[in-house]
Amino acid sequence: MNKQVYATKQSMTQTFVEGKRIPLTVLTVDPHVVISSKTIEKDGYEATVLGIGNKKKANKPMSGFLKKIGVGVTPKIIREIDEVTTEINLAEILVPGAIVNVTALSKGKGTAGVMKRWGFAGGPRTHGQSDRGRAPGSIARGTTPGRVVKGKHMAGHMGDVNVTVENLKIHSFDAEKGILQITGAIPGARGAVTKITIK
Repeated sequence: MNKQVYATKQSMTQTFVEGKRIPLTVLTVDPHVVISSKTIEKDGYEATVLGIGNKKKANKPMSGFLKKIGVGVTPKIIREIDEVTTEINLAEILVPGAIVNVTALSKGKGTAGVMKRWGFAGGPRTHGQSDRGRAPGSIARGTTPGRVVKGKHMAGHMGDVNVTVENLKIHSFDAEKGILQITGAIPGARGAVTKITIK
């Protein structure tokens, strides 16, 4: 059975279970249609190509791709999954109570300093150090190795990376309306495409 589906993040809400408040993320799940497949003979690996949702018009590269594989509709999203399958039944996959991992592109936060980006403590606020409050401090050692090592935590671009949150639970799924509720918060802004992997 396929263990990957794709959904669009909408908003957050909450519910109460035995008097305990549970945060929920609401997503919409469009129909998943198999539009093509990859084979070892032709592509060197096996996979299934899914078309998710529909939109009115495709751009030129997408039109060419859809014409090449002989698909009449224009899906909103095209994704590959590792499993080889001919049909996707969302109601069988998104079962309430199932444990899932959710992957999405996190919100971009622009250029951030070391305190916001990495949680640095900053410098002293006293003894005349008026300009060191949010500075990183020393970034390298002396003669050996005599350079800043790769991967050093410094100021720079923050967010806008793929983030996976593990071991969340499906609270409910309305197959007719395509409304999925998952316990907890997931990465990304409203409208973010999220990959849901059933464990």
